[in-house]
Amino acid sequence: MFTRIAVTSCIAALAGLAASAQAADLDEVIYAPELPMTQPVEIGSGWYLRGDLGYSLETRGAATNYSIFTPGPTYTGAAYNSSSLDSDWSGSLGVGYNFTDYLRGDLTFDYTDGTFSGARSSAGLCPAGGPVGTGCASTDSQGFKQYGIMANAYVDLGTFSGFTPYLGAGAGMTKVVWGTLNTANNCTGVACVAPAAATANPGQEDWRFTYALMAGMSYDLTKNMKVDLGYKYSKINDGAQHGHNAFDTAAGATGTKVSDNGFEKHEVRVGLRYSLW
Repeated sequence: MFTRIAVTSCIAALAGLAASAQAADLDEVIYAPELPMTQPVEIGSGWYLRGDLGYSLETRGAATNYSIFTPGPTYTGAAYNSSSLDSDWSGSLGVGYNFTDYLRGDLTFDYTDGTFSGARSSAGLCPAGGPVGTGCASTDSQGFKQYGIMANAYVDLGTFSGFTPYLGAGAGMTKVVWGTLNTANNCTGVACVAPAAATANPGQEDWRFTYALMAGMSYDLTKNMKVDLGYKYSKINDGAQHGHNAFDTAAGATGTKVSDNGFEKHEVRVGLRYSLW
């Protein structure tokens, strides 16, 4: 009986010690606040590259008037019999960013070239100092190049089965570089004895304000690639086209002989947009 009581007392004592030890261990547990989960950061999302080709349906802005210099000096205005611009193809490269699903913008470098053609006539002696009763019929030809930097903004109107219609507008500056204007002079009248000599006038170049309006539709070829088909209207301000030829300059002519009327284009454009990352 005594032995049973002693064993029971020992078991109770050991159970008490174990409970005390467990309580002591729990007191030493430090509860840290829950740490926030790390969220992955998407670097570069929204950026895209673009490239476009354009074909001009109509280009307007050819010079319609020119200046006649007479030593003295005097300058008399005259009108071209006809004039036109030929500028079919253009291209651009750029980089852009999608700010939201509906708003994006890009910066583009644009290039185009073309030619000017004009026909004019003069009652003056042809060639200068030639026989009385002669006149001149002249044809002018001149090439040009344009280098533009444009900032553009677009509103995407929602995507439907991969198709996304959009509207856009842009503004920037274009450097217009006119080459040498070459003139072929033809003597007219019964008193002509020899063809008139050809002349050349130095081209001008300057930076001009430019704006554009766009509308079109893009289609998702892949997750990152879109094809873009659209219309673009652009307007480049007017400016100097070419100066006076060497003969007139030697006689005292200064300034601009011909100014263009600016460049107004209606284009159909096709391009690709590639989303980065």
